[in-house]
Amino acid sequence: MALVNSNGFAHVRLTVTDIARSKAFYDQVFGWPTAVDASDHADEPGVSASPEQFYGGTVYQTPQGTLFGLRPVGPQAFDSEHTGLDHVSFAVADRSELESAAAALDGAGIERGEINDLADAGMAILSFQDPDDINIELTAPLG
Repeated sequence: MALVNSNGFAHVRLTVTDIARSKAFYDQVFGWPTAVDASDHADEPGVSASPEQFYGGTVYQTPQGTLFGLRPVGPQAFDSEHTGLDHVSFAVADRSELESAAAALDGAGIERGEINDLADAGMAILSFQDPDDINIELTAPLG
C-alpha cells in the first residue's frame, strides 16, 4: 500500500534565469492564462525570497486545471545531466496536434526535434528547448 494517496500533480514550477524572457516564451508557445503574475516585481528587494510574492514569478493555469510556474533564480545554467529536472512533458490530444505544433514552432522560429513514435510506451513525442535549455516535450497517444 502506498504511503500517500495522491491523485496526481497539482503544480510544477521551473527555475529560470530571466523571468521576462521565459514568460514571453511560454506565453507565445502555450498562451495559458496566468493565475498569478508577480514577475513585474522580481527585481524588488526581498521578492526573490518571498513565497507570498511567488518569488517574483508567474503561475499559469493549464487547461487540465493544474498549475505551471516559473521562478526567477539568476544566472545559473540548467543542466539535465545533474540531479533534478530532466524535462517537462505536456499532453496533446493526438498525433495531428503534434504535427500542428511542429508547424507552429517552425513558423515561430523555435528549433525542435522530429516527432518520434515510442511504440513500447504507446505515445509519440515532440521535443524543443525553452530559453534556459530546459527540454519541453509534447506527448500524444499512438493510435
